[in-house]
Order: sequence, then C-alpha cells, then structure tokens
Amino acid sequence: MFIIISTLLINVKAIAQQRVVAECTIVYAIAVDSSAADKNLADNLKSASKIIYIKGNNSRIDLISSAFSQSIFYDKTKGSATILREIGTNKFITKLDSAQWLKEKEEFIDMVTTITKDTKKILGYDCKKAQLELKNGKVYTLYFTPNLLSSVREVDYEFKDIPGLVLEYEVVAVDGKKVRYSATKFNLNPVPASRFDVPSSGYRILNK
Repeated sequence: MFIIISTLLINVKAIAQQRVVAECTIVYAIAVDSSAADKNLADNLKSASKIIYIKGNNSRIDLISSAFSQSIFYDKTKGSATILREIGTNKFITKLDSAQWLKEKEEFIDMVTTITKDTKKILGYDCKKAQLELKNGKVYTLYFTPNLLSSVREVDYEFKDIPGLVLEYEVVAVDGKKVRYSATKFNLNPVPASRFDVPSSGYRILNK
C-alpha cells in the first residue's frame, strides 16, 4: 500500500510541475548541414527562421527564408488547416479539412518514439532527448522540456505525442540531408488574435 501511495504522489507531483502553455511565441533558427545538403537547399534556408504562435486552440507556423515563405494555420477545434505559400510574387492558398490534414501527415503513422536518458539545457529549460524513426527512413532527433506542454500539441504534428515542448530538433532524410531547428526565443506574452486572420483574397487556390 505504501508503494502504491508513493507512486501516486510522484505521478501527481510530475503532472503538477508540467505547465500547459496556451499562449506563446517560439522562434527557431534553421541550420543546414552543408556537407550533406545540396546547394539549392542550403541557399534557400540560409538565414531562415521558423516561428510558432499559440493562442488557445489555434496555432500558426511561419517558415521564412529569402526564397519563400509559408504559413500554416491550424484550428484544433475543427482539426482543419490553411496553408499560405509565397514564392516570389506568386501567392497560393490551400485549405484542408480534418481528413485531408490527416492524409497530409500519413508519413508519421506508426513511427517509433524513443526517449533517452540524455539531457540538455535550452533557453534555461532542462530538456530530455528523444528520437523518432519514421517508416520512410527519416529520423528526428529532438530535445523537449517536460515542464511545458502546448495547448495545441498538433502544432508540429510529428511531435504531438512527445510529453513536453520541443525546443530543438534535427531531421535526417534517407539521403543524408540534415536540417536543424533550434529555439532562440520563447515568449509567453499574449499573442494578438490578428495573427490568426487568414487572408480572404490575393491568393491563388491550390486544391489537394
């Protein structure tokens, strides 16, 4: 009985220490391993950044580089997403319902997740190391803080089952190309609702 009670107390303490973040902004720097990447990929992602916005059940991911920009708006309540892409002067919009969104993420079905004992401090947070192995051979190595959890865990769909907030990760494709995302800023200030306004005009519709 003592062992059972002690285990319950430990679990309750762990849960109490984890904070669900319902509003934040995270900025990631993007780096490409030039020894494994082709020149076009390296050039396109030079000085690129990724920004995640969370507000309640809504999330937005901006990928910004000198060659293109992309914004993904995800509504957790509906399970739907809108994707905006800008390449030069060309602007495109794609709207996905929940079934289409899940279809878009098929590569992450049945992936194998392994959490190791390795740790690392990022932006002052103690992070644990984990690895994701996809069926297509792609591998993610990541660090997450178990002290924080996003209110929209599907903001990065591949990390939805990770028990914490991912602050750094590296993606290695089958051909050896590597791209690393490292959080450089984590801001808990309120996010303006206007960040989640999707343009109603000026974009060419691309259907899936």
